[in-house]
Amino acid sequence: MIENISLPQDLIFTIGSETKDFAVKAKRKESLGTALFRLVVAIFWLFISVPLALSFSADLNRINFASNEFLTAASFIDLFHALFPLIFVLVGIGMLGWSISSLFGKGGYFVGTPTRLVSYRKGKIRSVDWKQFSGDIKVSGNTENGNIHLQMITGRMVSSTLDRKYGPRQQRYVPDAINMIGISNALEIEKICRKRMDENTS
Repeated sequence: MIENISLPQDLIFTIGSETKDFAVKAKRKESLGTALFRLVVAIFWLFISVPLALSFSADLNRINFASNEFLTAASFIDLFHALFPLIFVLVGIGMLGWSISSLFGKGGYFVGTPTRLVSYRKGKIRSVDWKQFSGDIKVSGNTENGNIHLQMITGRMVSSTLDRKYGPRQQRYVPDAINMIGISNALEIEKICRKRMDENTS
């Protein structure tokens, strides 16, 4: 059994008397590459949207108010055109906050038992039976700091980008996944996960 950490009491209570194959604490919620890519996209979005919003805000100078507070020099359409770019700025700010949160987000705890994988992060516990995984596992890193990507049989349909060959947007299936980022003994844990998946799907 691979366990070199102390677990939260709520997680210990959830596991109960089950045998623990491994118990690890992930350093990060997402991989550093993913978090940095999202941060770059957010900065680029703001780099484009902020100057655009400032240029459109000049239209507000044409809007005057009479003493009765009714618009006199511009219509509602003018006001909409002036304020619409601010929506893109707000989206960019939201993306920036999300990317910073991903960059510094802690990964939580993961415990494997003979029947399930249990995760604990910020007081929330998730339990997934091994039979819910597809068996597609990706491992990277080293013994001290490794990553494991466990693909599941469940997922969702999303719209892909415009395909120049086939024309309109296409629907593609994106499987759900559980990521253990920045854990120790990743190779050994991958072997345990694969063993339990095989046992629970046969």
